[in-house]
Amino acid sequence: MSDVSVLPGSLAVRNLFEDLLGREVTVSPGDPIGAPEVPLTTCAIFTDNSQKIYAVMGMTLSLAANAGAALGLLPAGAAEDSIDEKQLFPNLAENVFELCNVFTSLLNREGAPHVKLYQVIYPNQELPGDARAVLLALGRRLDLSVEVNRYGKGKLSLSLAP
Repeated sequence: MSDVSVLPGSLAVRNLFEDLLGREVTVSPGDPIGAPEVPLTTCAIFTDNSQKIYAVMGMTLSLAANAGAALGLLPAGAAEDSIDEKQLFPNLAENVFELCNVFTSLLNREGAPHVKLYQVIYPNQELPGDARAVLLALGRRLDLSVEVNRYGKGKLSLSLAP
């Protein structure tokens, strides 16, 4: 049985962010999001047609806030305020949801199960245990440091379900 699920490359992730945010984005290999960071992480849960978890993507609060502000053409201060208050403001969360939805395009491949965005869990919301396990699992994962020009940077971790 051949597995057709493939992790997107860092170039594809960078291109998606740049296209969506309309500004330069720098992507480099990064450290995985760790368990202590999960409570303040925005997590996108992607499922296949049978509602089985396919992948979980986490973005640290700094990346989610900066990307959300950039997408909404808001000043960098909006992201800084969100980070200082350790929450993702609703206007930023709405933009991050859109980014997560578009990110689905990197997970869909010809001949593979159709993947869709199932749910986005925001900072200070409870991440379901099965999704948390996928996010923190070793194995097929992509861990990046993502910097949004003139905003700031943070970590992105994408982990495919076993």
